[in-house]
Amino acid sequence: MLTLTNAENALKSVYLGAVTELLNTKTNPLLSKIEQTSSDVWGKEIRKAASYGINGGVGAGDEDGSLPSAKSVNYLQFVTTLKNLYGQIEISDKAIRASADGRGAFTDLLNNELQGLLDASKFNLGRMLYGDGSGLLGSVGAADADGFCSVSAPQNLIEGLVVDIYSKAGAKLGTSAITYVDRDNKRIKLASAPSSLADESTMYVQGSKDKEITGLGAIFKTDGSLYGVSRSAHPCMTPYMKSGVGALDEIIMQEAIDRLEMTAGSTVDFIAVSASVKYAYQEYMAQYKRNVDVMELAGGFKTLSYNGIPLVYDRFIEEGSMYLLNTKAFKLHQLCDWQYLETENGKILRQTQGKPTYTATLVKYCDLVCDRPNGQAKLSGITRS
Repeated sequence: MLTLTNAENALKSVYLGAVTELLNTKTNPLLSKIEQTSSDVWGKEIRKAASYGINGGVGAGDEDGSLPSAKSVNYLQFVTTLKNLYGQIEISDKAIRASADGRGAFTDLLNNELQGLLDASKFNLGRMLYGDGSGLLGSVGAADADGFCSVSAPQNLIEGLVVDIYSKAGAKLGTSAITYVDRDNKRIKLASAPSSLADESTMYVQGSKDKEITGLGAIFKTDGSLYGVSRSAHPCMTPYMKSGVGALDEIIMQEAIDRLEMTAGSTVDFIAVSASVKYAYQEYMAQYKRNVDVMELAGGFKTLSYNGIPLVYDRFIEEGSMYLLNTKAFKLHQLCDWQYLETENGKILRQTQGKPTYTATLVKYCDLVCDRPNGQAKLSGITRS
């Protein structure tokens, strides 16, 4: 007979490994390319020594002359805090009792819950990878007569997402769930829009403001600091960025790839694009009657290819943009891989206070670090022909 103890044992011994593998390799093509490591983690922080430039102790000389002066490699100390990522599954007491006499029924129950967790993780982890760590989803305006609120970035939103809403001045106005996303007209409906909601308000994932991993949005900034290092004092902290590109062609792409190789010794092995840029690339290739190559990545992702480099569409990339990345320069530093939160007696299923449901929470403490920011590139303002 099925009991809570049996359910916990199944979640720990059977499902944890499979779920961990899926979360790490199946949620996003870029995430599947990035190495995950526990190195350089010190307490609640990641401290990493990142080299830049080359060893200066080389040179030519006379047969009996002085040797070149020794000059060690230059290092910068990167420091960032571990971010807390959570994922929850919920099972009702009624569902457990209904499955008590059938192992298959309980297996289906867990599979459905874990698939829901995976689907939510695909969305949120993918969005974080291209975000700036703030959790910002975009701006939102006051509701119109039909209850619709205009938004700036519908690609970051999905039905069911619970968001915190802040005023232009930074005051929290309230929390609400998104019930409908009209992507064509860039507007949404909220379950309960705050009465004081006004234009130029902002939205964040519930409880996540300034708490997400350091995604590409933070790396591709031009001011301030990154990992505690000033960009203005250290130009190597700034990636290559070109705006107002216009019509896409191979020369523009190759120029960016060659520049990274010449200036930073960086080899591009991953290209990420928005939907409009993907279509622009396909139109460009069709214009010259050329086939678009397709390749398969680790994790089973199928994508386009540019000269053997995967060219991947991602919904979370702003329109008209292309990232050219050396993924070997990225690492997801983690205190541990996905684990269940446990009580003092080792229990992972806990009754929700005041409700006939049980929840189990997966947690991972990590952050994304790029040790060669100047080895990455971004093209923006790309238009379709």
